[in-house]
Amino acid sequence: MKYFIIAIYMALSMSLLAQNKKLNVLLFTADDLGYEACGSFGRNIPDLTPQLDEFAKQGVQFNHGHTNTPICMPSRSIMATGLYGVSSGMMGFMHMKKEVPTSMQTFQDNGYLTGILGKVSHSTPDMKFVWDYMHDYRDLGAGRSPSKYASYSTEFFNQCKKENKPFYFMVNSHDPHRPFYDPNKKMKNGEEKPSKVFSPDEVEVPGYLPNIPQVRYELACYYNSVRRLNDTFSAVIKALKEAGLYDNTMIVFLSDNGSAFPFAKANTYVASTKTAFYVHHPQMKKGHVDDTHMVAEIDLFPTFLDATGLSVESQLDGKSFLPLVKGKKQKGWDYHFAEIDYKIGGKATPMRSVDDKRFRYIFNPWHMTGYRYSNSNEGEILKTIEKDPEYKEFLEWAKLYRYRVPEELYDVVNDPDATNNLIDNPEYKKELERLQGVLRDWMVEKEDVALSLFDNKNDEAKVVDFIENEFPTKRELMPQEQLDEIKKKNEAKKKAKAQKKKSSKKN
Repeated sequence: MKYFIIAIYMALSMSLLAQNKKLNVLLFTADDLGYEACGSFGRNIPDLTPQLDEFAKQGVQFNHGHTNTPICMPSRSIMATGLYGVSSGMMGFMHMKKEVPTSMQTFQDNGYLTGILGKVSHSTPDMKFVWDYMHDYRDLGAGRSPSKYASYSTEFFNQCKKENKPFYFMVNSHDPHRPFYDPNKKMKNGEEKPSKVFSPDEVEVPGYLPNIPQVRYELACYYNSVRRLNDTFSAVIKALKEAGLYDNTMIVFLSDNGSAFPFAKANTYVASTKTAFYVHHPQMKKGHVDDTHMVAEIDLFPTFLDATGLSVESQLDGKSFLPLVKGKKQKGWDYHFAEIDYKIGGKATPMRSVDDKRFRYIFNPWHMTGYRYSNSNEGEILKTIEKDPEYKEFLEWAKLYRYRVPEELYDVVNDPDATNNLIDNPEYKKELERLQGVLRDWMVEKEDVALSLFDNKNDEAKVVDFIENEFPTKRELMPQEQLDEIKKKNEAKKKAKAQKKKSSKKN
């Protein structure tokens, strides 16, 4: 009887200890992963993302999960701050100019060990913040070595256990960002081969791309990188389990934006913003598929705060989806908003969109400037179509991508690939006006600088003048530290170029 009581006491003690143990947070991001490549969305691509698919089945899958600025650095700034770019001022590839709370700083201030693997600069909005544990591109085999991600993850988990501290760990794969894995090309230093390689005849061409050999070739290489992303994710989760920390860790998986193809990344279409959005939590409703609520990266920070019992004084744009993870229902998840202002290069290309699971409205004021749109990650597809007479049937498709139209409306249920613009169809006038009103209300609430563009959308001269003369420039949005860093890098490039030129003259 004595030993029985002792056993019960120890079991209760262990239970109380587990309850009082602080929850860990692991945020795993893919780089340029299109939702359409993931098996959990029903695509017929065998063995492309097996471990990710299993993770989704075991946890909670949000079928309406999105990013809000579908382009790398500004997307990650939203993840870190719970603020839209128009709220924080980080409207492109820029660091924090005005101080706002961040997830990493908040967790560090509250006794958590903060760690990051990959995409460090793009995922750290405050240039002054120092992570407790950090490894980047070169350490990780060009961000493409599953075994190195696993090794450093294990090292971080062991450090947390040794110091008896909870963690906030952001793991950022560099896959499937271009350059994709091409079996016919030499791998980067430290890069590893995917566990499965695909051929052009195995791909499934999404409806927003033309089915031509160049597309199939690039998609096959993309699939290879997607599979390696899957390998990296699997290796990190295995390391977490082996460290004995899996059961007390909230894990979120998503991508920073859609795939690096035309009409996806760095735009505001479904293929741009929609992402695989998987969550594990000790109190989750296992195997739950949420097909009702629209969640987004803007909601990550407030959800992490809710899950760990932490708080910040300032108001965030996002809200906690923790109740949804536990299988509950909530009101107020009816719309998703997206914005693009600056890409990594070129002029401002402001875009705004809103959708409600059935329709998506897109506003492209930059179209009126006549600017030729391009994206540094669009591959060779457009060049092939624009130069080869064999593909002249796709020239209008390419022209639409380059110059766009002012407004777009799509039925995202029946046309997720945005192939039929309903903007001039009188049958959808009510839906158009409703979404235009919802978007304008959001722009007013967020004090969006693009509100003037929206209110003058029927006056091309005013729109062009505002974009060219009043829209905030990159320099105005960047902190001085970032401007100094850019200047330093440019001077170093000039010096290296001059030395190379001098050396070639001698030879």
